Amino acid sequence: MIKQGIFHPQLLRVLGELRHRDTLVIGDAGLPVPKGVERVDLGWKAGSPGYLEVLEALLHCLVVEEALFANEAKTVTPAFHKKALSLLPEGLPVRYVPHAELKRESEHAKAIVLTGEFTGYTNVILTCGCAY
Repeated sequence: MIKQGIFHPQLLRVLGELRHRDTLVIGDAGLPVPKGVERVDLGWKAGSPGYLEVLEALLHCLVVEEALFANEAKTVTPAFHKKALSLLPEGLPVRYVPHAELKRESEHAKAIVLTGEFTGYTNVILTCGCAY
């Protein structure tokens, strides 16, 4: 039995299958999941687990070379967005697009990890890097 860290079996499998340039979405509870994209639903009640908690845990496991956020995150939920930015590795390139475009980009993700977050625009698309 896993003693600490992530032990959600589906999430562990998804993380293990990610390769260079694959994308993984971390989304709030309401983010739509396009047909054909794997859904990893972690939410079990409003606010739990939270977006920032999941982002922080996944950043400990992944090599990330870029983060993509919705423009709206900067103005609609600025406190959440500032905290999310502070969790990212220093110097990581960050891009912004309109929320509608972020949802279109999610169609190409390996998986979408849904949190229990009930705060709007708490979504990010992480592009995986290479560990060597």
